[in-house]
Amino acid sequence: MRGGTFLLPGVAAFFLLSSSSSEGPPPSCMQKYSDLNACFAGPNVLPSRTSLFMTFAMKPNPARFLQDLHELRQIGAAGIGKGVQRRAFSAADLTARSWLADRMRDADLTPHIDPAGNTFGLADGRSLLVGSHSDTQPEGGWLDGALGVVAGLELARAAKDAGGPPISCVSFQDEEGRFGVLTGSDIWSGKLALADADRFYDTDGVCFADARTGIADIAGEFLPHDMFSGFLEMHIEQGPYLDETGLKIGVVSDIVGIRDMTVVFEGRQNHAGTTPMHLRQDAFQALSKFNTLLNDRLRNVVMPTTVWTIGHIALHPNASSVVPGRAEFSMQWRDGDADRLARMEKVIRDTASEVAKDANMSVNFGALMGIEPVAMDQRMRDALEVAADQQAPELWRRMPSGALHDASNIATVLPAAMLFVPSIGGISHAFDEDTDEADLVLGLQVLATAAEALAS
Repeated sequence: MRGGTFLLPGVAAFFLLSSSSSEGPPPSCMQKYSDLNACFAGPNVLPSRTSLFMTFAMKPNPARFLQDLHELRQIGAAGIGKGVQRRAFSAADLTARSWLADRMRDADLTPHIDPAGNTFGLADGRSLLVGSHSDTQPEGGWLDGALGVVAGLELARAAKDAGGPPISCVSFQDEEGRFGVLTGSDIWSGKLALADADRFYDTDGVCFADARTGIADIAGEFLPHDMFSGFLEMHIEQGPYLDETGLKIGVVSDIVGIRDMTVVFEGRQNHAGTTPMHLRQDAFQALSKFNTLLNDRLRNVVMPTTVWTIGHIALHPNASSVVPGRAEFSMQWRDGDADRLARMEKVIRDTASEVAKDANMSVNFGALMGIEPVAMDQRMRDALEVAADQQAPELWRRMPSGALHDASNIATVLPAAMLFVPSIGGISHAFDEDTDEADLVLGLQVLATAAEALAS
Protein backbone atom coordinates (compact mmCIF):
# COMPACT_ATOMS: atom_id res chain seq x y z
CA MET A 1 0.00 0.00 0.00
CA ARG A 2 1.14 3.56 -0.68
CA GLY A 3 1.20 6.35 1.89
CA GLY A 4 3.76 4.63 4.12
CA THR A 5 1.25 2.32 5.80
CA PHE A 6 2.86 -0.29 7.97
CA LEU A 7 1.24 -3.35 9.54
CA LEU A 8 2.01 -5.23 12.72
CA PRO A 9 1.10 -8.87 13.40
CA GLY A 10 -2.51 -9.25 14.47
CA VAL A 11 -5.83 -7.96 13.21
CA ALA A 12 -5.84 -4.73 15.20
CA ALA A 13 -2.57 -3.69 13.62
CA PHE A 14 -4.31 -3.14 10.30
CA PHE A 15 -5.35 0.21 11.76
CA LEU A 16 -1.93 1.35 12.97
CA LEU A 17 -1.33 3.85 10.19
CA SER A 18 1.59 6.10 9.49
CA SER A 19 1.13 9.63 8.30
CA SER A 20 1.40 10.26 4.58
CA SER A 21 3.80 13.11 5.29
CA SER A 22 7.58 12.72 5.37
CA GLU A 23 7.56 13.25 9.14
CA GLY A 24 5.88 9.88 9.78
CA PRO A 25 3.78 9.02 12.82
CA PRO A 26 4.50 10.35 16.29
CA PRO A 27 7.26 8.30 17.97
CA SER A 28 4.83 7.36 20.75
CA CYS A 29 2.65 5.59 18.18
CA MET A 30 5.54 3.41 17.08
CA GLN A 31 6.70 2.70 20.62
CA LYS A 32 3.44 2.17 22.51
CA TYR A 33 1.39 -0.48 20.71
CA SER A 34 -1.10 -0.70 23.59
CA ASP A 35 -2.59 2.69 22.69
CA LEU A 36 -3.49 2.04 19.07
CA ASN A 37 -6.45 4.42 19.17
CA ALA A 38 -4.08 7.33 19.70
CA CYS A 39 -2.27 6.31 16.52
CA PHE A 40 -5.52 5.88 14.63
CA ALA A 41 -7.25 9.11 15.58
CA GLY A 42 -4.33 11.32 16.59
CA PRO A 43 -4.66 12.92 20.02
CA ASN A 44 -8.03 11.22 20.65
CA VAL A 45 -9.82 14.56 20.37
CA LEU A 46 -12.68 15.06 17.93
CA PRO A 47 -12.40 17.99 15.48
CA SER A 48 -13.67 21.32 16.71
CA ARG A 49 -17.19 22.30 15.73
CA THR A 50 -16.38 25.67 14.21
CA SER A 51 -18.47 26.68 11.21
CA LEU A 52 -17.33 28.18 7.92
CA PHE A 53 -19.21 30.94 6.14
CA MET A 54 -17.87 31.71 2.68
CA THR A 55 -18.24 30.94 -1.03
CA PHE A 56 -16.56 27.79 -2.34
CA ALA A 57 -15.88 26.16 -5.69
CA MET A 58 -15.43 22.42 -5.15
CA LYS A 59 -13.73 20.62 -8.04
CA PRO A 60 -13.61 16.85 -7.55
CA ASN A 61 -10.78 15.10 -9.35
CA PRO A 62 -12.23 12.33 -11.59
CA ALA A 63 -8.86 10.66 -12.23
CA ARG A 64 -8.05 10.49 -8.51
CA PHE A 65 -11.56 9.22 -7.79
CA LEU A 66 -11.31 6.40 -10.36
CA GLN A 67 -7.78 5.50 -9.29
CA ASP A 68 -8.92 5.04 -5.69
CA LEU A 69 -11.88 2.92 -6.78
CA HIS A 70 -9.55 0.61 -8.68
CA GLU A 71 -7.04 0.48 -5.81
CA LEU A 72 -9.78 -0.42 -3.35
CA ARG A 73 -11.05 -3.28 -5.53
CA GLN A 74 -7.61 -4.90 -5.35
CA ILE A 75 -8.13 -5.43 -1.61
CA GLY A 76 -10.00 -8.73 -1.46
CA ALA A 77 -9.89 -9.16 -5.25
CA ALA A 78 -11.55 -12.46 -6.19
CA GLY A 79 -9.38 -13.01 -9.25
CA ILE A 80 -12.47 -13.20 -11.46
CA GLY A 81 -13.07 -10.04 -13.46
CA LYS A 82 -13.50 -7.10 -11.09
CA GLY A 83 -15.08 -9.30 -8.40
CA VAL A 84 -14.34 -8.65 -4.72
CA GLN A 85 -14.64 -10.79 -1.58
CA ARG A 86 -14.45 -8.47 1.42
CA ARG A 87 -16.85 -9.65 4.10
CA ALA A 88 -17.37 -7.55 7.22
CA PHE A 89 -14.50 -7.91 9.72
CA SER A 90 -12.52 -10.21 7.44
CA ALA A 91 -8.81 -9.54 7.00
CA ALA A 92 -9.59 -7.96 3.62
CA ASP A 93 -12.22 -5.70 5.19
CA LEU A 94 -9.84 -4.49 7.88
CA THR A 95 -7.08 -3.93 5.34
CA ALA A 96 -9.52 -1.88 3.25
CA ARG A 97 -10.38 0.23 6.29
CA SER A 98 -6.68 0.74 6.96
CA TRP A 99 -6.26 1.88 3.34
CA LEU A 100 -9.26 4.20 3.70
CA ALA A 101 -7.97 5.72 6.93
CA ASP A 102 -4.64 6.38 5.20
CA ARG A 103 -6.46 8.26 2.44
CA MET A 104 -8.36 10.20 5.08
CA ARG A 105 -5.07 11.32 6.59
CA ASP A 106 -3.85 12.33 3.12
CA ALA A 107 -6.92 14.57 2.90
CA ASP A 108 -6.27 16.14 6.31
CA LEU A 109 -9.33 14.40 7.76
CA THR A 110 -9.35 12.79 11.21
CA PRO A 111 -9.92 9.01 10.99
CA HIS A 112 -12.23 7.64 13.67
CA ILE A 113 -13.54 4.10 14.15
CA ASP A 114 -16.42 3.39 16.52
CA PRO A 115 -17.14 0.19 18.49
CA ALA A 116 -19.26 -1.25 15.64
CA GLY A 117 -16.47 -0.80 13.10
CA ASN A 118 -17.94 2.22 11.31
CA THR A 119 -15.01 4.22 9.91
CA PHE A 120 -15.30 8.01 9.63
CA GLY A 121 -13.05 10.67 8.10
CA LEU A 122 -13.92 13.83 10.02
CA ALA A 123 -13.65 17.39 8.78
CA ASP A 124 -13.34 20.33 11.16
CA GLY A 125 -16.62 21.63 12.47
CA ARG A 126 -20.15 20.50 11.87
CA SER A 127 -20.16 18.87 8.45
CA LEU A 128 -22.16 17.11 5.77
CA LEU A 129 -21.58 13.34 5.93
CA VAL A 130 -21.12 11.49 2.62
CA GLY A 131 -20.45 7.77 2.25
CA SER A 132 -21.75 4.22 2.13
CA HIS A 133 -20.09 0.86 2.97
CA SER A 134 -16.99 -1.04 1.84
CA ASP A 135 -17.84 -4.61 2.88
CA THR A 136 -19.16 -6.98 0.21
CA GLN A 137 -21.28 -10.03 -0.33
CA PRO A 138 -19.43 -13.42 -0.39
CA GLU A 139 -19.22 -12.96 -4.16
CA GLY A 140 -19.42 -9.21 -4.53
CA GLY A 141 -18.81 -6.54 -7.12
CA TRP A 142 -16.31 -3.70 -7.02
CA LEU A 143 -18.81 -0.83 -6.84
CA ASP A 144 -21.55 -1.91 -4.42
CA GLY A 145 -20.96 0.40 -1.47
CA ALA A 146 -17.35 1.15 -2.38
CA LEU A 147 -18.54 3.71 -4.94
CA GLY A 148 -20.26 5.78 -2.26
CA VAL A 149 -17.32 5.53 0.13
CA VAL A 150 -14.76 6.70 -2.41
CA ALA A 151 -17.15 9.40 -3.66
CA GLY A 152 -17.45 10.65 -0.08
CA LEU A 153 -13.67 10.64 0.26
CA GLU A 154 -13.23 12.54 -3.01
CA LEU A 155 -15.81 15.16 -2.06
CA ALA A 156 -14.15 15.63 1.33
CA ARG A 157 -10.78 16.11 -0.42
CA ALA A 158 -12.24 18.50 -2.97
CA ALA A 159 -13.85 20.52 -0.18
CA LYS A 160 -10.53 20.71 1.65
CA ASP A 161 -8.77 21.81 -1.55
CA ALA A 162 -11.36 24.55 -2.04
CA GLY A 163 -11.20 25.73 1.56
CA GLY A 164 -14.65 24.34 2.37
CA PRO A 165 -17.45 23.64 2.90
CA PRO A 166 -16.81 21.01 5.60
CA ILE A 167 -17.56 17.49 4.33
CA SER A 168 -16.86 14.27 6.22
CA CYS A 169 -16.90 10.74 4.82
CA VAL A 170 -17.82 7.32 6.20
CA SER A 171 -17.73 3.60 5.53
CA PHE A 172 -20.41 1.88 7.60
CA GLN A 173 -19.73 -1.69 8.72
CA ASP A 174 -21.60 -4.87 7.71
CA GLU A 175 -24.12 -3.26 5.40
CA GLU A 176 -24.22 -6.52 3.45
CA GLY A 177 -25.65 -8.45 6.38
CA ARG A 178 -23.04 -10.97 7.42
CA PHE A 179 -24.51 -10.64 10.91
CA GLY A 180 -27.64 -8.48 10.80
CA VAL A 181 -29.39 -6.01 8.50
CA LEU A 182 -27.29 -2.89 7.79
CA THR A 183 -25.63 -3.69 11.11
CA GLY A 184 -23.18 -0.80 11.46
CA SER A 185 -25.59 2.00 10.57
CA ASP A 186 -28.34 0.24 12.54
CA ILE A 187 -26.18 0.53 15.65
CA TRP A 188 -24.92 4.07 15.00
CA SER A 189 -28.44 5.35 14.36
CA GLY A 190 -29.52 3.98 17.75
CA LYS A 191 -32.04 1.53 16.34
CA LEU A 192 -30.00 -1.47 17.48
CA ALA A 193 -28.15 -1.76 20.78
CA LEU A 194 -24.55 -2.91 20.52
CA ALA A 195 -25.22 -5.55 23.19
CA ASP A 196 -28.03 -6.98 21.06
CA ALA A 197 -25.89 -6.95 17.91
CA ASP A 198 -23.17 -8.81 19.79
CA ARG A 199 -25.53 -11.80 19.95
CA PHE A 200 -25.94 -11.99 16.16
CA TYR A 201 -24.29 -14.95 14.42
CA ASP A 202 -23.24 -15.43 10.82
CA THR A 203 -23.93 -18.64 8.88
CA ASP A 204 -20.60 -20.10 10.07
CA GLY A 205 -21.47 -19.66 13.74
CA VAL A 206 -19.26 -16.60 14.34
CA CYS A 207 -20.89 -13.98 16.55
CA PHE A 208 -20.64 -10.23 16.05
CA ALA A 209 -19.03 -9.76 19.47
CA ASP A 210 -16.14 -12.06 18.56
CA ALA A 211 -15.75 -10.57 15.08
CA ARG A 212 -15.28 -7.06 16.39
CA THR A 213 -12.62 -7.97 18.96
CA GLY A 214 -10.09 -7.24 16.21
CA ILE A 215 -10.83 -3.51 16.51
CA ALA A 216 -11.54 -3.35 20.24
CA ASP A 217 -8.20 -1.73 21.11
CA ILE A 218 -8.47 1.03 18.55
CA ALA A 219 -12.20 1.82 18.62
CA GLY A 220 -13.27 5.16 20.02
CA GLU A 221 -16.69 6.27 21.18
CA PHE A 222 -19.84 6.46 19.07
CA LEU A 223 -19.98 9.86 17.42
CA PRO A 224 -22.96 12.12 18.20
CA HIS A 225 -25.38 12.59 15.33
CA ASP A 226 -25.41 16.36 15.68
CA MET A 227 -21.82 16.53 14.42
CA PHE A 228 -23.40 16.24 10.98
CA SER A 229 -25.95 18.33 9.11
CA GLY A 230 -27.14 15.52 6.83
CA PHE A 231 -26.14 12.42 4.87
CA LEU A 232 -25.69 11.79 1.15
CA GLU A 233 -25.12 8.34 -0.36
CA MET A 234 -24.12 7.61 -3.95
CA HIS A 235 -24.72 4.03 -5.10
CA ILE A 236 -25.08 1.87 -8.16
CA GLU A 237 -28.75 1.16 -8.89
CA GLN A 238 -28.34 -2.64 -8.62
CA GLY A 239 -31.28 -3.01 -11.00
CA PRO A 240 -32.01 -2.65 -14.73
CA TYR A 241 -34.10 0.53 -14.99
CA LEU A 242 -31.43 3.16 -15.67
CA ASP A 243 -29.42 0.87 -17.94
CA GLU A 244 -32.43 -0.21 -20.02
CA THR A 245 -33.82 3.31 -20.42
CA GLY A 246 -30.49 4.98 -21.20
CA LEU A 247 -30.86 7.31 -18.22
CA LYS A 248 -27.73 8.26 -16.29
CA ILE A 249 -28.92 9.40 -12.87
CA GLY A 250 -31.58 8.24 -10.44
CA VAL A 251 -32.61 10.49 -7.55
CA VAL A 252 -34.07 8.23 -4.88
CA SER A 253 -37.53 9.17 -3.60
CA ASP A 254 -37.84 6.44 -0.94
CA ILE A 255 -36.30 3.12 0.12
CA VAL A 256 -38.28 -0.07 0.60
CA GLY A 257 -38.68 -1.80 3.92
CA ILE A 258 -37.40 -5.32 4.55
CA ARG A 259 -38.25 -8.23 6.83
CA ASP A 260 -35.91 -11.16 7.39
CA MET A 261 -36.21 -14.26 9.56
CA THR A 262 -35.09 -17.88 9.75
CA VAL A 263 -37.63 -20.70 9.43
CA VAL A 264 -36.95 -24.30 10.48
CA PHE A 265 -38.95 -27.41 9.59
CA GLU A 266 -38.21 -30.35 11.94
CA GLY A 267 -39.17 -33.76 10.52
CA ARG A 268 -37.66 -37.22 10.95
CA GLN A 269 -34.22 -38.20 9.70
CA ASN A 270 -34.38 -41.70 8.19
CA HIS A 271 -32.94 -44.16 5.69
CA ALA A 272 -33.40 -43.01 2.07
CA GLY A 273 -33.66 -46.54 0.70
CA THR A 274 -35.99 -48.26 3.14
CA THR A 275 -38.39 -45.52 4.24
CA PRO A 276 -41.58 -45.58 2.10
CA MET A 277 -42.57 -42.25 0.61
CA HIS A 278 -45.92 -42.13 2.40
CA LEU A 279 -44.23 -42.59 5.80
CA ARG A 280 -41.55 -39.94 5.39
CA GLN A 281 -41.31 -36.77 7.42
CA ASP A 282 -39.01 -35.15 4.87
CA ALA A 283 -38.09 -31.61 5.90
CA PHE A 284 -37.00 -30.65 2.41
CA GLN A 285 -40.33 -31.74 0.93
CA ALA A 286 -42.01 -29.51 3.50
CA LEU A 287 -39.85 -26.60 2.37
CA SER A 288 -40.65 -27.32 -1.27
CA LYS A 289 -44.39 -27.41 -0.59
CA PHE A 290 -44.16 -24.23 1.48
CA ASN A 291 -42.43 -22.37 -1.35
CA THR A 292 -45.04 -23.43 -3.90
CA LEU A 293 -47.97 -22.49 -1.68
CA LEU A 294 -46.40 -19.19 -0.66
CA ASN A 295 -45.94 -18.01 -4.24
CA ASP A 296 -49.61 -18.69 -4.91
CA ARG A 297 -50.97 -17.16 -1.70
CA LEU A 298 -48.99 -13.94 -1.90
CA ARG A 299 -50.39 -13.18 -5.33
CA ASN A 300 -53.38 -11.31 -3.92
CA VAL A 301 -51.32 -9.42 -1.32
CA VAL A 302 -48.34 -8.04 -3.20
CA MET A 303 -47.64 -5.36 -5.80
CA PRO A 304 -45.53 -5.75 -8.96
CA THR A 305 -42.58 -4.19 -7.12
CA THR A 306 -42.85 -6.52 -4.09
CA VAL A 307 -40.21 -9.24 -3.80
CA TRP A 308 -39.57 -12.24 -1.55
CA THR A 309 -36.63 -14.61 -1.43
CA ILE A 310 -35.46 -17.89 0.09
CA GLY A 311 -31.73 -17.30 -0.27
CA HIS A 312 -30.08 -19.73 2.14
CA ILE A 313 -30.99 -23.37 2.87
CA ALA A 314 -29.27 -25.78 5.26
CA LEU A 315 -30.40 -29.43 5.28
CA HIS A 316 -29.51 -31.89 8.03
CA PRO A 317 -27.71 -34.21 7.84
CA ASN A 318 -27.15 -33.14 4.23
CA ALA A 319 -26.32 -36.65 2.99
CA SER A 320 -27.47 -38.27 -0.26
CA SER A 321 -28.72 -41.48 1.40
CA VAL A 322 -30.58 -39.87 4.28
CA VAL A 323 -34.07 -38.39 4.34
CA PRO A 324 -33.42 -34.87 5.70
CA GLY A 325 -34.89 -34.40 9.14
CA ARG A 326 -34.27 -30.69 9.35
CA ALA A 327 -34.52 -27.82 6.87
CA GLU A 328 -33.43 -24.36 7.99
CA PHE A 329 -33.83 -21.50 5.55
CA SER A 330 -33.84 -17.72 5.30
CA MET A 331 -37.08 -15.96 4.44
CA GLN A 332 -36.82 -12.36 3.28
CA TRP A 333 -39.43 -10.00 1.82
CA ARG A 334 -39.37 -6.36 0.72
CA ASP A 335 -41.98 -3.71 -0.04
CA GLY A 336 -42.46 0.03 0.28
CA ASP A 337 -45.55 -0.31 2.50
CA ALA A 338 -45.23 -1.36 6.15
CA ASP A 339 -48.80 -2.71 6.32
CA ARG A 340 -48.19 -4.94 3.31
CA LEU A 341 -45.01 -6.25 4.92
CA ALA A 342 -47.06 -7.21 7.98
CA ARG A 343 -49.71 -8.96 5.86
CA MET A 344 -46.98 -10.89 4.08
CA GLU A 345 -45.56 -11.98 7.42
CA LYS A 346 -48.92 -13.43 8.44
CA VAL A 347 -49.20 -15.35 5.16
CA ILE A 348 -45.67 -16.71 5.60
CA ARG A 349 -46.24 -17.85 9.18
CA ASP A 350 -49.68 -19.32 8.48
CA THR A 351 -48.49 -21.21 5.41
CA ALA A 352 -45.45 -22.68 7.16
CA SER A 353 -47.57 -23.75 10.13
CA GLU A 354 -50.12 -25.40 7.85
CA VAL A 355 -47.44 -27.32 5.94
CA ALA A 356 -45.84 -28.52 9.18
CA LYS A 357 -49.17 -29.68 10.59
CA ASP A 358 -50.10 -31.59 7.42
CA ALA A 359 -46.73 -33.36 7.41
CA ASN A 360 -46.76 -34.13 11.15
CA MET A 361 -43.72 -31.95 11.67
CA SER A 362 -42.85 -28.94 13.79
CA VAL A 363 -41.92 -25.48 12.55
CA ASN A 364 -39.96 -22.80 14.38
CA PHE A 365 -39.50 -19.15 13.49
CA GLY A 366 -36.38 -17.16 14.34
CA ALA A 367 -36.29 -13.54 15.41
CA LEU A 368 -37.82 -11.14 12.91
CA MET A 369 -35.38 -8.47 11.78
CA GLY A 370 -36.10 -5.60 9.48
CA ILE A 371 -35.92 -2.00 8.39
CA GLU A 372 -38.97 0.20 7.88
CA PRO A 373 -39.71 1.88 4.54
CA VAL A 374 -38.37 5.43 4.56
CA ALA A 375 -38.75 8.54 2.41
CA MET A 376 -35.73 10.67 1.54
CA ASP A 377 -35.48 14.22 2.90
CA GLN A 378 -37.26 16.67 0.59
CA ARG A 379 -34.68 19.49 0.81
CA MET A 380 -31.74 17.17 0.14
CA ARG A 381 -33.58 15.38 -2.62
CA ASP A 382 -34.40 18.75 -4.22
CA ALA A 383 -30.69 19.62 -4.18
CA LEU A 384 -29.86 16.38 -5.98
CA GLU A 385 -32.59 17.00 -8.55
CA VAL A 386 -31.36 20.52 -9.27
CA ALA A 387 -27.82 19.19 -9.62
CA ALA A 388 -28.97 16.37 -11.90
CA ASP A 389 -30.84 18.88 -14.07
CA GLN A 390 -27.66 20.94 -14.38
CA GLN A 391 -25.23 18.09 -15.01
CA ALA A 392 -27.45 15.58 -16.83
CA PRO A 393 -30.46 17.38 -18.32
CA GLU A 394 -33.16 15.00 -19.57
CA LEU A 395 -31.05 12.04 -18.41
CA TRP A 396 -32.25 11.63 -14.84
CA ARG A 397 -35.40 10.43 -13.10
CA ARG A 398 -36.83 10.30 -9.60
CA MET A 399 -37.17 6.64 -8.56
CA PRO A 400 -37.66 4.36 -5.54
CA SER A 401 -34.95 2.02 -4.28
CA GLY A 402 -35.80 -1.68 -4.14
CA ALA A 403 -32.54 -2.40 -2.34
CA LEU A 404 -31.75 -1.51 1.25
CA HIS A 405 -29.02 1.03 1.93
CA ASP A 406 -27.43 2.64 4.98
CA ALA A 407 -29.45 5.76 4.16
CA SER A 408 -32.50 3.79 5.39
CA ASN A 409 -31.12 3.93 8.93
CA ILE A 410 -29.42 7.31 8.76
CA ALA A 411 -32.68 8.93 7.60
CA THR A 412 -34.10 8.27 11.07
CA VAL A 413 -31.51 10.55 12.72
CA LEU A 414 -30.35 12.93 9.95
CA PRO A 415 -31.79 14.40 6.77
CA ALA A 416 -30.70 11.91 4.09
CA ALA A 417 -30.83 11.49 0.32
CA MET A 418 -29.48 9.09 -2.31
CA LEU A 419 -28.21 9.16 -5.86
CA PHE A 420 -28.08 6.19 -8.28
CA VAL A 421 -25.92 5.55 -11.34
CA PRO A 422 -26.64 2.72 -13.83
CA SER A 423 -25.71 -0.92 -13.30
CA ILE A 424 -24.75 -2.57 -16.59
CA GLY A 425 -27.32 -5.28 -17.30
CA GLY A 426 -28.88 -4.60 -13.90
CA ILE A 427 -26.28 -6.93 -12.36
CA SER A 428 -25.09 -6.62 -8.75
CA HIS A 429 -24.09 -8.92 -5.87
CA ALA A 430 -22.01 -10.77 -8.46
CA PHE A 431 -18.43 -10.70 -9.72
CA ASP A 432 -19.48 -9.20 -13.08
CA GLU A 433 -21.15 -6.15 -11.52
CA ASP A 434 -20.02 -3.05 -13.46
CA THR A 435 -20.80 0.54 -14.47
CA ASP A 436 -19.30 2.62 -17.27
CA GLU A 437 -16.64 4.91 -15.81
CA ALA A 438 -18.15 7.92 -17.57
CA ASP A 439 -21.36 7.27 -15.63
CA LEU A 440 -19.40 7.02 -12.37
CA VAL A 441 -17.79 10.41 -13.02
CA LEU A 442 -21.10 12.01 -13.98
CA GLY A 443 -22.64 10.73 -10.75
CA LEU A 444 -19.72 12.20 -8.80
CA GLN A 445 -20.25 15.58 -10.46
CA VAL A 446 -23.96 15.58 -9.63
CA LEU A 447 -23.22 14.57 -6.05
CA ALA A 448 -20.55 17.28 -5.69
CA THR A 449 -22.91 19.99 -6.98
CA ALA A 450 -25.60 18.99 -4.51
CA ALA A 451 -23.17 18.51 -1.63
CA GLU A 452 -21.66 21.96 -2.02
CA ALA A 453 -25.11 23.54 -2.01
CA LEU A 454 -26.21 21.57 1.05
CA ALA A 455 -23.00 21.96 3.07
CA SER A 456 -22.43 25.66 2.44
